Amino acid sequence: MISFKAHSGIYTLEVSQYLGISLAEAWDFFSSPGNLSKITPEHMGFQITSGVPTKMYPGQIITYKVAPFPGFKTNWVTEITHVSEGHFFVDEQRFGPYRMWHHEHRFEETRGGVLMTDRVSYKLPLGILGRLAHVLFVKNQLKQIFTYREMFLNQLFVSGK
Repeated sequence: MISFKAHSGIYTLEVSQYLGISLAEAWDFFSSPGNLSKITPEHMGFQITSGVPTKMYPGQIITYKVAPFPGFKTNWVTEITHVSEGHFFVDEQRFGPYRMWHHEHRFEETRGGVLMTDRVSYKLPLGILGRLAHVLFVKNQLKQIFTYREMFLNQLFVSGK
């Protein structure tokens, strides 16, 4: 399920997905920055430019190139700010297309699997133009990214077993 809220000029996207795998399997996959390109739609041209470390850690800086829409490729720099092994991690934009980006990745062991919840709080630049861009394409693009990710993960962890 994907939901959006707006508050004080900030948008919050929340997505939950059940995965029928162990917490250890989920953590192993999502705590490896190299897997981020696998769960991002190919048309976005997502590429890690800082090298692909095997595991993340607090304070880690990761740089990317990404095309948020056709014909516009940009650099994006994030920092892994918090990590609680097996429970959650947070990445925050340091430089990139958003005025603010704070992404919480949470993992909760459930009967027979894991409930994974993403909460992304973000703000767009350019005031009213940014709000208009959100209505016209940013919101839909984020929905598309997380819908793609859900389908990819369902296929990976069902057919990959």
